[in-house]
Amino acid sequence: MNTARFLKSAGVGAGDEVIVSAYADTEAAEGVVLVGARPVFADIDPSSYCLDPGAVAAALTSRTAAVVALPAFGCPPEQARLDQLASIHGLLLVGPGATAIEAGEVEQRRRHAAFLTGRLTGVRTPDPCEGHSYQRYVVRVPGNGRPDRDAFARALRGRGVGCEVPVQIPVHRKPAFRSGLRLPETERAADETLALPVHASMSRRELQRMVSSCNALGGLLQPAF
Repeated sequence: MNTARFLKSAGVGAGDEVIVSAYADTEAAEGVVLVGARPVFADIDPSSYCLDPGAVAAALTSRTAAVVALPAFGCPPEQARLDQLASIHGLLLVGPGATAIEAGEVEQRRRHAAFLTGRLTGVRTPDPCEGHSYQRYVVRVPGNGRPDRDAFARALRGRGVGCEVPVQIPVHRKPAFRSGLRLPETERAADETLALPVHASMSRRELQRMVSSCNALGGLLQPAF
């Protein structure tokens, strides 16, 4: 989605504020800046990784003109609550657009995700999310934060399992947007999350190997108390 083009066509510009997620790439925040508006970061829901409507409500000011609420890894945001906020406060709501993903591919990814969710231990599997297309299957690694997650990822790769950190640095911590704002759920997610592959072409054997590798490593990383 071209956020800047969408905002500009709706008349959003200088003096306006636009609420966006920091648990994402920089495209939305950069689009806000391109039209002369100011990006305001709100925290995420820890289950869906999408903007938390409660956090959005808390971030509203008299200058708020729009909210950019996009899916996270294929999980859609809480549309009904966001629609209500937008209606009450007269805001532009920039939401998910149409995707070009084949329905068969999405179904296969959902089957892969269900297989993993039913068998993975030692990592926290994704919470149920209606309409999830599983563009990424994002788990949380228990332990003391980023060092444990990164060690877990290195160990998985050493066993031949591809994985990646979905958001290395939240946008509100990057130099161009740094403001000292604290977003606890966003920061916790950035430290703990790891994306496992669920490509439609993956075989059951590949999935089982991933399960075995994750489960063998999971017990090595225990939460701190």
